[in-house]
Parts: sequence; structure tokens; C-alpha cells
Amino acid sequence: MPQFTAPEGVVPPVVAPDPDANITDLLEDTVAAHPDTPLFSVPDGEGWRDISASEFRRQVVALAKGLVAAGVQPGDAVGFLCKVRYEFSLVDFALYYAGAHMVPVYETSAPSQIQWILSDSGATRVILEDADLVSRFDEAHGDLPAIGDVWRIDRGDLDALVEQGKDVPDDEIDRRRRLAVGKDLATLIYTSGSTGRPKGTILTHSNFVELCRNAKVEMADVVAPGASTLLFVTQAHVFARFISVLGIAAGVRVGHQSDTTKLLPAMASFKPTFFLAVPRVFEKVYNASEQKAEAGGKGRIFRAAAQAAVAHSKALDAGHVPLGLKLRFAALDALVLKKLRVALGGNVKYAVSGSAPLGTFLAHFYRSLGIQILEGYGLTETTAPLTVNVPSKFKIGTVGPALPGNGVKIDEDGEILGKGYAVFPGYWNNEQATAESFTEDGWFRTGDIGQLDADGYLTITGRKKEIIVTAGGKNVAPNVLEDPIRSNTIIGQPVVVGDQRKFIAALITLDAEMLATWLKNNGHDASMSLEQAAAFPPVIEEVRSAIQRANKQVSRAESVRKFAIIPVEFVEANGHLTPKMSIKRHNILKDFAAQIDDIYASNSTAHDVGE
Repeated sequence: MPQFTAPEGVVPPVVAPDPDANITDLLEDTVAAHPDTPLFSVPDGEGWRDISASEFRRQVVALAKGLVAAGVQPGDAVGFLCKVRYEFSLVDFALYYAGAHMVPVYETSAPSQIQWILSDSGATRVILEDADLVSRFDEAHGDLPAIGDVWRIDRGDLDALVEQGKDVPDDEIDRRRRLAVGKDLATLIYTSGSTGRPKGTILTHSNFVELCRNAKVEMADVVAPGASTLLFVTQAHVFARFISVLGIAAGVRVGHQSDTTKLLPAMASFKPTFFLAVPRVFEKVYNASEQKAEAGGKGRIFRAAAQAAVAHSKALDAGHVPLGLKLRFAALDALVLKKLRVALGGNVKYAVSGSAPLGTFLAHFYRSLGIQILEGYGLTETTAPLTVNVPSKFKIGTVGPALPGNGVKIDEDGEILGKGYAVFPGYWNNEQATAESFTEDGWFRTGDIGQLDADGYLTITGRKKEIIVTAGGKNVAPNVLEDPIRSNTIIGQPVVVGDQRKFIAALITLDAEMLATWLKNNGHDASMSLEQAAAFPPVIEEVRSAIQRANKQVSRAESVRKFAIIPVEFVEANGHLTPKMSIKRHNILKDFAAQIDDIYASNSTAHDVGE
């Protein structure tokens, strides 16, 4: 392999780059080294059936032959709408082996979004999972004249393609899979976008290959032989897509569960060693466990166990756990916490968290539970992880140091800049956006604000475009307040407001699922509507308490002074959430402008936070 010198500011890679390699080489290498290693498990009755590396390759090649027989040409773009399932990786790699590439579309996308993504990407064919996605695609299909074949997984079209491709020679597939080199386009992933029309992010084969090869070494403890993970984060998002490819490169057994209401039973039967999730999932698991304990009359014991767990983790960081704390934690762990470990399958050692900062309370709590949450940072434009905590390089409250082959630095205005293997080359058909996204010396402008400590660990402090400047000139990062407020059991989404206003305030939505449980546990009517709950004094007081706790982390000028509970739930369909459950702040501020104005009116109906 050629010699490689890392650019200034970039951590040297632990695996030398190979500019001729493409994503199919990751599978070929795994099959050559460990042909019998299970790469996937698929549901089989009450259990799971393993699919080995060699069997997966056989299925990939068979489907690739079918795609070739159906007329798919090298360089073709094929749209794909599908929930979390094994066939995502199967189709993804079959397209690579056929010389084509996938354009994934979130299964929750509206017809107008589907139309834009498929037309802008130049997709000529599309694969759909089921009738529900077919109906949404059909609404957009009239505006997609370039789309030819439409294949459906639920009616057996993939099997039909395999049958159709039986006469395609192996040599043709081998020729096609070798066509792409590192710099070539591997996939187009459209940013979910908190504002504006989604942009097509070009990710190359090298983005995945070099990142996976280095992550495989850097995260060796996580993806060690025998490692397994259960995916429930949509694979249309770069986070799960990267983990799917890394799993193939590292020989990790991967299962899938798209129905989050069945997640805990699936975890119990699959028994993963690690999983990935957004912070909201960790909050939900904690809150649900607390309320379950409350319903059983053990809420006080659960909270005592949680406090002991956090104290125990902090003591570990300090280098000494006092004997009294050690004994108290051991007793409460055996009584309470071990049940939560069992609920998560019993084998989970690590969890990878991304998309938003995780509160330090939960990070310490899960660590003492025996689950090290490895927070990372990245965007679609960085192929997911630009930085990540790993077991050997780990600091709670940070998103870790840069992965080998990548670098981060902080610009003069506090913006995080990135460079290296992970960083994309540009946006599809959008030279202006590409130019605006890079500095003159080639660093990618992430749009996030952060800090680097002396050891190179990154902390995210806000989103550049979301910084609120009050009428008094105070700069406020909304997430510093929103993240701790959101951790409350009954709160769905908090939205901090106050740009060019005289003080900071917040819109609050309620978590309908947890609200009913909380109301019941506290002796109230669990059937009340969101409208009734929003005006219910105990609910108002609970929200007020959550905001008061968050206010203790900021100065008086940055604290929330008033709040309004709005009786709605933010959902993706209404344009208020992205597919990864982040709020679309611009849309919310526009749609709830009247409620915001009311907060600042002289006769406001909003609630005072108090001290």
C-alpha cells in the first residue's frame, strides 16, 4: 500500500488507505478470513436464524445477477424505501456488486419528499417494502417519469429477480463489483434537514472503507469476535447505515427490529452485546423503568439505586470508591438494577449514542449498570462518526476524540471544523452549497459549536444557526437547557425561544405515552387528554420543577423565565421532527408563532417558572 501522511490537524490512521478499494472488498475480506462467521440473524419463530458471511455473499451475488438481468447498469441510482430489516443490507450490497448505488429514502417521508429525492438523484428504479410505502410512492410517481421498474419486497419481487438472474455469469458480477474505486460515489443520502429542501450528500466508497477499517481497530473492544447488535434505528440514516457496513467489515452479528413496541422482547431473545440509539431512547428506558417501579410501590428504591449508580460511576472517575458507597451500590444493584440489565438482554456491554448530547446523569447511571455509553459526533456529511468515545479513550460529558484518519478543530467563532476520511466531497448537483460548506484550506464547516479540551476530547455546546441572541445581547445555546428539561418523564419536547426578546422562555409538549403512566402513579385520572393535562396544576408543577432544575445549570440571563404547555405532539408528518427525532426549530417557531407571542404579551397566559 502507498505511504500516507496525515494532513495537519488530522489524527494519523491506524490502517493505511487503499484508494483502489471499494465497499464490496469489505465483504470479500470477511468471507475470505471468516466464511462461517454469522453476519446477520433473521427472525425465525420465537428465535433467530443465523446467516453466515459466505451465505450472505451468496445471496448478494444472486440478487446482483437479478438486477443485472433486469437491466441495471453500472452507475445507476436505485431508490429504496424500507423499514429496518435484513433486506436493506442485502439490497445495498447487491447494488454494489452490480455496479450501481442505493438512494435510501426514509420510510416516514411524505410523497413530496419522495418525489424530490428520487428525481434529484436521478433514480431510474425503486424498491419498496410494502403496501403502505407503495401508496405514498404512488402519490409521487406521476411526477417521476424516469422511474421504470418498481419492485416490492412484500410480494416476493427480490426472489423473482434472483430467478431472473440465474444465467448471468459470475465473471460479470466480479467485473462489475471491481469497477468502483475509492473516490467514486457509493451512495446519496439526503439530509433530513431542519430547514429547507433536503440536500443530496455524496458519500464515496473511501468514506466507508477507510472509516470502517480504522473504526474496526479503534473500536476493537466493541466489535470483538462474538459481538452482536440489534438495529432499530432506521438504516436510511447514516448512523445505522455506517454500523451496518462496519458490522460486515468486523464480523458482527446484526439483527433488526423495526417495531419499537417489540424492542425489549427482541433484546431479550437476541441478547446483543452492544446497540446504538439516540439519547431519547436512553431517557425513555430510564423513565419507563422508574414509572414501573413507582407503580409497584418501589419508586423510592429505584431512585435511590439510580443515585447510588451515578455516585458510584463518578467515584470510579475520581479513582476511588468508598467502601460504604460500594456496599450500598452492590445491594441496590442486586435489588433493582440487575432487572434492567436483564430487560436489555443481559449481554449488553456498550451502547453507541449519537445525534444529540446525552446528559451526564444518564451516562453515569448506565455505566454503573454495566453499559458504557460511547457518545460520538458526526453528521451525514461525515459518514456518521467524526469523533467517538471508545472504551480505552472515554470521558463522560464529551463525544470523544477524533477517530484515526480524521481531525477536528474549533474555528474562531466556535464552530467545529472537520477533515479526513469521514468527510464527504460535496453535495449532489449543488456546487454553491458545497463551496459554502468548506473553508479555503479544506475543512468542513459542521454548523455546530463546540470545545476541545487539552486531550483532544470534543464537547458539543450548540448549533451555530440556533444560537439565540436576547434583546440584551446575551447569547444562549438552546440545547443546554432543552436536553435536561427533555429528560423529565412527562415532557416530550421542549423548545427554548427568546431571539431578540427580553428574556428566555420555552414551549413544552407532553409525552402522551409516559403522561398516562405518570398520572396513574400519582393518583390522577390517566385518561385525561393532552388539552386537559396541559391545564392540570400537578402537570404544570412537574414541568415547572423540570425547568427549575435545568435553570440551575445556566446563568440568570440564560434561564427560562416563562413556559407554555402546548397540547400537541411534535411528529415528523407535521414537519416538526426530523426522522432522527430532532426538532425542526424553524418550522416550530413559524407554526407556533402565536403561542410564542402570547408568552411575551403583557396579558400573557404563560406560566412563570419562579426560582
